[in-house]
Amino acid sequence: MIKLKIITLTLFCAVTINSSAQLYNEYVQQGEVGITAGAAHYFGDLNTRASLNRPKPAFGIFFRKQFGNYVGLRISAHYAQVGYSDVYSKNDYQKRRNLSFNSNIWELAVQGDFNFFKFMPGDPDHLFTPYVTLGAGVFSYDPYAYLNGNKEFLRPLGTEGQLIQFQGRKQYSTMAICFPLGVGVKYNITDKINVSFEVSNRFTTTDYLDDVSTTYIGADKFPPQANNQPSVAQLLQDRSFEIDPNNILGIEGRQRGFSKQKDQYIIAEIGVAFNLSSYRCPSPN
Repeated sequence: MIKLKIITLTLFCAVTINSSAQLYNEYVQQGEVGITAGAAHYFGDLNTRASLNRPKPAFGIFFRKQFGNYVGLRISAHYAQVGYSDVYSKNDYQKRRNLSFNSNIWELAVQGDFNFFKFMPGDPDHLFTPYVTLGAGVFSYDPYAYLNGNKEFLRPLGTEGQLIQFQGRKQYSTMAICFPLGVGVKYNITDKINVSFEVSNRFTTTDYLDDVSTTYIGADKFPPQANNQPSVAQLLQDRSFEIDPNNILGIEGRQRGFSKQKDQYIIAEIGVAFNLSSYRCPSPN
């Protein structure tokens, strides 16, 4: 009788262990859907030293399709705010220049995600991994600034002579391409839920995210208003008069921005994702 009990207990333990192991072996993460929240920051002609002192909110949603335990393909959409001002600069010329901007960004991107470690939700040995991500996307932007408390969109004003095609300059588009490149970590907290933290920089194809790129064209290129007062375009293309009316910077040909370097923005975000899974036998990888 005692031997029978021992044999029965041994078989029960073996079946339990085998069932647990089989569950981990058969669980396959097909993908994830998730949401993110964090902060965005801009780098460009107004933030030349890559200062991180004026973050603004960013939100996103994404779907990730897994191809094994190491590689995934992600489609994501983001809304972010960016902006900066010369008043934050430590450079005397920029402080005198006195330009500023804000913009809303709407982004759609496709990215490849590559895990450093095997990631298998539900398996206590493979719940965590750092990863890298890279891809391409498209985004919209429309810079604006405030003048006497009024919100003024900058692109329609042609602040660098785009409306009169000064020296062949053309109106820039409100759409541009971005190339996200970043790193992150993610952790599986239940069979169905993962949390992540990611920092990803966006290299872009535009130098007008901040409406600043080349040189001043001179105040005389902007016709005055009907009452012979300076136009909004003239006032916003050169705001150095607000610092010192007797020593303005906006002389034709003088540097306003640096056109050789495109603008960039970065998003740091925390994410919560819900696993899409099945229990078929996975591949050896």
